[in-house]
Amino acid sequence: MSPARRVRVTSPRTRAPRPRHTTITREIEAQTQIGEVYMRSLMRTQLRLALLVLGVVGLLLTGLPLLFAVAPALREIRLVGIPLPWLLLGVLVHPTLIVAGWLYCRQSERTERDFAELVERS
Repeated sequence: MSPARRVRVTSPRTRAPRPRHTTITREIEAQTQIGEVYMRSLMRTQLRLALLVLGVVGLLLTGLPLLFAVAPALREIRLVGIPLPWLLLGVLVHPTLIVAGWLYCRQSERTERDFAELVERS
């Protein structure tokens, strides 16, 4: 008895063109509507973050002078010989802005990293 002959079985569609899978990267590079949706989503997220940070910092910076206008007794308090308004507005503002900028950059980079991972997964 001779060994069984091996037969190669193929699909009749092996020569048919395969459908191209479009990736998000191609959609963005081609500036298609889907790519624009992804980019608008990223930009909207970045804008929302910027407005949030701006709002919080704005409230803090405008809230302090308003607090001193509403409660004039606070203007008379001195710490280490320096009036409290000068201390808060002159010293506290700068670290607040630095921390807000650092947090904004950190969150912005995280958002961009998440977007890049989304693009790479497709």
